[in-house]
Amino acid sequence: MKNFLKYITIVLITGVTLISCETTELDLRVSPNDLAADQADPNLLLNSIQLAYASNMAEISDIGAELTRIDYMFGRNYFNNYPGDTFDDIWARTYSSDFNDVGNGDIRVGMFTNIANLETIDEISDLDYSFHVGVSKTLQAHMLMLLVDYLSEAALGEAGKPEDFPSPKLDEGVAIYAAAMSILDEAEELLATNPQTLGATDLFYGGDTSKWLKLINTLRLKSYMMTGDVGSFKQVIATGNFISSPADDFQFQYGTSELQPDTRHPDYADDYTPSGANIYQSNWLMELMLNNNDPRIRYYFYRQVGKTPGADDEPDEEKLACSLTTPPQHYIDGGFTYCSVPNGYWGRSHGNDQGTPPDNFERTAVGVYPAAGKFDDNDFAVDPEDPAFDGKVGLGKGGGGAGIEPIILSSYVDFWRATMADNDSERATFLSDALEKSIDKVMSFGALDPSADLSFAPDKASIESYIANVVANFNDATGEEKENIFAEQYFITLYGGATEAYNYYRMTGYPTTVLPNWEPNPGPFPRSFLYPQGEVVTNPSLTQKQTMTQQVFWDTNPASPTFPPAN
Repeated sequence: MKNFLKYITIVLITGVTLISCETTELDLRVSPNDLAADQADPNLLLNSIQLAYASNMAEISDIGAELTRIDYMFGRNYFNNYPGDTFDDIWARTYSSDFNDVGNGDIRVGMFTNIANLETIDEISDLDYSFHVGVSKTLQAHMLMLLVDYLSEAALGEAGKPEDFPSPKLDEGVAIYAAAMSILDEAEELLATNPQTLGATDLFYGGDTSKWLKLINTLRLKSYMMTGDVGSFKQVIATGNFISSPADDFQFQYGTSELQPDTRHPDYADDYTPSGANIYQSNWLMELMLNNNDPRIRYYFYRQVGKTPGADDEPDEEKLACSLTTPPQHYIDGGFTYCSVPNGYWGRSHGNDQGTPPDNFERTAVGVYPAAGKFDDNDFAVDPEDPAFDGKVGLGKGGGGAGIEPIILSSYVDFWRATMADNDSERATFLSDALEKSIDKVMSFGALDPSADLSFAPDKASIESYIANVVANFNDATGEEKENIFAEQYFITLYGGATEAYNYYRMTGYPTTVLPNWEPNPGPFPRSFLYPQGEVVTNPSLTQKQTMTQQVFWDTNPASPTFPPAN
């Protein structure tokens, strides 16, 4: 990533502590030591804020992807799968002013404390740090919205003021959303003057304030979409100043360094090891893409074998035990794939809680998009004795992990525009635009794998045919079938950056085609998560939720368990 290794070197030399995050493997300790606010380096504060935000986005995206079957979820019971500590690290990176990570012996200082320190420096300094503060407030506003989306409430009014409010109370979700919009107004005012960066390292847009202003408007679009404010949504669209082109995509760039700090995409680091892949891919997503001949499938997934036990190969009790198991009745009744997707797409279905067999060199790994792994060019079919054989994962293979964390891409925004469109004709147009942008971006990642045989890549005609068929099917369909086609394409596009998938699923209930949990009675689908247990234990103002059925203010659908239809 641009200037990233240089930045890391500076941070380590100056002794700045960055927060360790097992999810991102970036060693993101986010506190610039125990300096007074007016002594801290504004550039290092901004770096810490950006890295804390990036770590949070990676972790929130993974949670959203698991619940919506874009990724595989281990475990049959939702409440047990997502205990009170699920959001502990996210909360600490956001709010902590003096958090001791016992495991690492580090002191964490979160985004909000560092943002307050930046504002103090900007007030007392002769230099203008408007760029630093404007960027930080933009990230702060987005994080506040997401905390509400996932927890139903967040702290703001009493947050970051330990002297005055040692036990801050949470604010209602609707109030947090309104406050986030006000923070975006402040950020826009700061960035509209195109302030100098003063040596800051902008890890997202390279110091281009025009792109940050587009992001601010795009975050407004998100808020208006979630709250159903069609008029305000259209007003922002009318400005034309939002993320509408891949050149403006909001994403975090990873690197290739394997040593501390490990700058590789976290999924690459997990899957491209000497001992094989360690992540299971979602059977639902792989089967959906395979059945529809989706041109992105060879970029999303890297197969290590050409057949799957129980589908197009003999069952294997040792490596895929469920291939010998009779599916439960609710899977039989729904005609769902319980265990095996053919053609070597070796993954797991939602809720599969079986142990980990020695299948690390058989299971499907993450591909070249977005993790910068290997492009799937059928190299598993090469004779293993052939020197050209390269059909397995391993350190440094493919793009070496120099992928991205997609956060808000222009293709995502096209799906938002379709969601808020006046009629189905407009929806179809935006759907087509979204698919074209997504496929173009995904296919561009093939160049990251120097060993890829791109003759296996889809040609222009097949891509155009795929998009035309999806749009035609959408136009021909009605009711639930139409909504399922749209939602399935949205979820496929969100692979790798699925934060908004969880929101869409609770907002609409679509797609209804997702695999059910392996467990017939997995408990109510989470409508929001438990409060961070670390905060509950230390904050007497909070009482932990007893269930995960509390609905976010914008979630006006029926209560669980009747909604969403697929549990």
